[in-house]
Amino acid sequence: MNTLSLSAIIVYIIAAISQIRLLLQNITITSQKHLLLLLGTIAFILHGILLYQNILTTQGIDLGFFNSASLIAWVTVMLLLLSLPQKPVDNLIIFLFPLAALTIGLDYTFQTERLLSSGQLGVNIHIISSILAYSLLTISALQSLFLAVQEQRLHNHHPGWIIHRLPPLQVMETLLLQLIELGVLLLTISLITGAIFLENIFQQHLIHKTVLSTIAWGVYIILLWGRWQYGWRGKVLIRWNLIGFLVLMLAYFGSKLVLELILHRQ
Repeated sequence: MNTLSLSAIIVYIIAAISQIRLLLQNITITSQKHLLLLLGTIAFILHGILLYQNILTTQGIDLGFFNSASLIAWVTVMLLLLSLPQKPVDNLIIFLFPLAALTIGLDYTFQTERLLSSGQLGVNIHIISSILAYSLLTISALQSLFLAVQEQRLHNHHPGWIIHRLPPLQVMETLLLQLIELGVLLLTISLITGAIFLENIFQQHLIHKTVLSTIAWGVYIILLWGRWQYGWRGKVLIRWNLIGFLVLMLAYFGSKLVLELILHRQ
């Protein structure tokens, strides 16, 4: 493994361990946020340089399976770092930073290729909105897991130390809904621009991706409608969000896995 990849992985892991230490030792997070921001920013920059080298090639933009996974993890880290000073998302670092480190290791170990030309504006909007949507909805899925633990602990009247380290349940739920709303907006843009500007979106080798993405969008719309119409919250909200996320990830990474790693098609 080259020095750049190894350095990014190490800094990501150090940052995650630092956040775990804050939780275990009950240290005030506000006094330590600057350290997490510094470590996260260093890892983010190293990761970005690595992606620049791997994705931007002389033949075009390489969005192969592992490059795409690493790119989505990188954008997710960026969104988390931007939210960290104002939002209670510190604990997502525990899962997200090791995940980003894992994508770097996989991207270095396994070589896949899917070259795209720099395309027209509509295609570029489709790609960017897709990546941002996947990233935001990934954060929302992680947020759902924390919310599920918090809800279960409070329901059983055994809050434990971890509940005392999390923001109030209402704050966690509000943040989750904000993430979902913005993610669904971007997913909607992605589906619309894909339908308009991608000529092969309904061809046989991509139809399952289109169908699953549309189903995932429908799941999220039902979630938001249920929240608005019936005040869904707690377990119902978490369940629908995780279902939508799993279908969306299956649509994107499932199709890429079959096409690139099994069928060896671009």
